Amino acid sequence: MRLLLQHPPAGAEAPRFVQLTLEQDLFGGWLLLRESGQTGQRSTVKREQFLQQSAAIAAFEQARDANLKRGFRVMFAQGSAVRS
Repeated sequence: MRLLLQHPPAGAEAPRFVQLTLEQDLFGGWLLLRESGQTGQRSTVKREQFLQQSAAIAAFEQARDANLKRGFRVMFAQGSAVRS
């Protein structure tokens, strides 16, 4: 799953973005990547490892909701959560 959120630019500065990516690793665990920064500049990447898919999806949704409350808008979404 991948989600790109963007905050509308204020004035002449580049827009801020947050990209959330949830993927399964080779060992059956789940990796949540959170990348944030300003478009065209240096960004920050944070990684979080989960053993269960349900916990990873919950963290993904919590991060998404927190950024939406901060004024970010969804620009791109790919994939879907398949709970098993």
